Amino acid sequence: MEKLYYSIGEVAALLDERASAVRYWSDYFEKFMKVGRNAKGNRKYTAEDIDTLKQIKFLMREQGTTLEGAYKRLAEDRRTVESRVKALDTLKEIRAQLEEVRKSL
Repeated sequence: MEKLYYSIGEVAALLDERASAVRYWSDYFEKFMKVGRNAKGNRKYTAEDIDTLKQIKFLMREQGTTLEGAYKRLAEDRRTVESRVKALDTLKEIRAQLEEVRKSL
């Protein structure tokens, strides 16, 4: 069962990024995310927020765009970015499965 909300540490671990980068991205791209806060003021991320952060990571780390460039790409054509990120995630899962099959042989 999937959680409703994730802490910044959990999100950083899922994305394999530093918590400071996740925090900065969530502030810079707040138009695309609805990051809530708990009673203590800690950020809480939804699954949709994590998908958006994956798209941002793809644009910045894989494509090499700047913050401004990533913002423009998300604002202009978010569906294309989303489909590429999903395809990349699927390929990574397939690779991990193939590596496990190879180990078992």
